[in-house]
Amino acid sequence: MGKTALFPGSFDPFTAGHLNILRRALTMFDDVVVAIGVNQDKLGFYSGEQKKDIIHQAVSSMDNVQVVEYDGLTIDLCREMGIRHIVRGVRNMIDFENERAIADANRRIAPEIETIIIPTAQEFAHISSSAVRDILRHRGDTSLFVPEGVVLPAR
Repeated sequence: MGKTALFPGSFDPFTAGHLNILRRALTMFDDVVVAIGVNQDKLGFYSGEQKKDIIHQAVSSMDNVQVVEYDGLTIDLCREMGIRHIVRGVRNMIDFENERAIADANRRIAPEIETIIIPTAQEFAHISSSAVRDILRHRGDTSLFVPEGVVLPAR
């Protein structure tokens, strides 16, 4: 069995930056599970099923990517699935500090699970799901911000 990583997030929606992190994670791991989490602090723009469909569009050519939904602690999902690595992407130092704090807390609770933080490639650093949602709300063109071939559902 190869090494598997969990790539968790709200992915609302999945962006070109997320795909960049996923592709780079696949250079380190044999398989990656993209885990769509329920974030109690965020009102979802898309439903879980819509998010899964968007991600499936983006990863349709990747045999070594699985997409799941979950509600609860990420480390609990890792334990349930037998995964020992979490992959997180960061765009800037603010993201890094937030992700490091979460990684530190996870390490205290589950020392057997390691978090790998991957900075996004510079050309994607300006892309955020919230910016894509804002463009969508104003009926703008999101094609430069989402993976090629992905069609976002109308809202």
